[in-house]
Amino acid sequence: MSSPKKVRGKSGKDDKRDDSDSEDLNFLKTLPSSSKKKTSIKQVFEKKVKSEKVKPSLPNFSRNDYGYLFEEPSESESDETVWDDNIFFKRDGWNSEDTEAAGPSSTVSSVLPDIKKIVSEGELDQLAQIRPLTFNFNEQSATKDCLNMLKKKVQYGIIQEFMDLELSNLPGEFRSGNEPRNREKNRYRDILPYDSTLVPLGKSKGYINASYIKIVNFEEEYFYIATQGPLPGTTDDFWQMVLENNSNVIAMITREIEGGIIKCHHYWPISLKEPLELKRFRVSLESYQILKYFIIRIFQVVKKSTGASHFVKHLQFTNWPDHGTPASGDYFIKYVRYVRKSHVTGPMVVHCSAGVGRTGVFICADVVFCAIEKNYSFNIMNIVTQMRKQRYGMIQTKEQYHFCYEIVLQVLQKLLTLE
Repeated sequence: MSSPKKVRGKSGKDDKRDDSDSEDLNFLKTLPSSSKKKTSIKQVFEKKVKSEKVKPSLPNFSRNDYGYLFEEPSESESDETVWDDNIFFKRDGWNSEDTEAAGPSSTVSSVLPDIKKIVSEGELDQLAQIRPLTFNFNEQSATKDCLNMLKKKVQYGIIQEFMDLELSNLPGEFRSGNEPRNREKNRYRDILPYDSTLVPLGKSKGYINASYIKIVNFEEEYFYIATQGPLPGTTDDFWQMVLENNSNVIAMITREIEGGIIKCHHYWPISLKEPLELKRFRVSLESYQILKYFIIRIFQVVKKSTGASHFVKHLQFTNWPDHGTPASGDYFIKYVRYVRKSHVTGPMVVHCSAGVGRTGVFICADVVFCAIEKNYSFNIMNIVTQMRKQRYGMIQTKEQYHFCYEIVLQVLQKLLTLE
C-alpha cells in the first residue's frame, strides 16, 4: 500500500527455471547473493502516517489484516512491455542493492520519442516543496529543533545508529521462500520474505518474493508491497500480485541492466502498438513520458480469463548512480513526491533488484515526507526498524541510511528557507 490509513488499533508448480548469467543453474551454487554484507534478520488509504513508538514485536499479518486493500480491481490504467526471448533464460543479476547502478534506462524505451507530457518540471518542483497547510511560529520552532537534532545525529551518531540496527535480533521464518519448488523464484538466495508478511497469490496462496510493509507513524498507517525485480519466470506472478492487490502505482528504482548485470527482467512492453502477451495477462503501453531522472509509463493490464482490465502507472527512477547513492537528493525527492501524488488504490508496489535497499530508502522517505507535510513527528530509526521486522534487510548499507537523513535535512532546510 502506500497511502495512509488512520490507525484503528491494532502457484502450485514453479514457472520454468530462470537462467542466470552463468551456465551452471544449480540453485545452491549459482543463485546470487543480494549483498556483500548481510543485515539482521472502490478507493483506499486516504488518511495519514505517524510513527514514534511502535512495539518491537514481529508483526504477523494475515490477508485479513489487509482486507480493505483487496477489492476487486476495476478498470484502470496499465502498461505493456515487449517480451525479450533472448534473455528469458538468463538469471537477472548477481550483485545486490549496495552495488546497483542506475541512470537512464538501458532499454529501448529510453530512446523512444516523448509522445505526451504527463507532468511538467514546474509541477515536480512544486511537489518537492513540502510544506504543511499550517506552519505557525510554534511549528517553525519545532521544525528548527528537529533540523538541528538531525544535523547533530548525522555528524556524530548516524553510524552507531545503523550499527545498532544491524545488531538487532529480528526473529522470523522463511519457510515458503526456502521450499524447493519456490527457490528458483528468488532472485537472491539470501533475500527471502518472512512467512508472516508474505504476499499470497490467488486462492492457492502461491509464492512470490514480496512482503507487505505496514509503517505506523503518529496515529496513521501506510501500506506498501516491497518486492524483488521480476525474473523472466515470475513476470506473470508479478502482474497477478498487482491486480489482486488493486495497486495503481509501481515504483521501480533500478535499471534493467546495471554494470552489465541484469538487475530486473523487462516485464513491460516497449511499443505502443504491440502489447506484451503473457500466459495469463496482456499488458499494453498506453502512454509514457521520459524525464531526466525517471520514466512515466501508463499500462493497461488485461486478465485473459475474464477480460477484466486494470490501469497502472509505472514510475521508473533512472538516476541512481552506479555505486553508492545519488550525489544530490533533488531528483529523488521529486520522484518520491510524484509517486505519492499518483497513488490512488491498493498498496504501493515498490521494487529495485532485491527489493530491500533502494526500496527501503523510498519507503522511509515517503513516510517522512508525509509526516513533514502534516506537521507530525517522525523517527527514521524507528521507521527502518519497522520495515526490517516485515522484510529482511531493508536499507542495506550505511550509505543508504545516511541518504535517508540527507534528503530529510534537505526538505526541512528548504521548508524553513521558504518561510
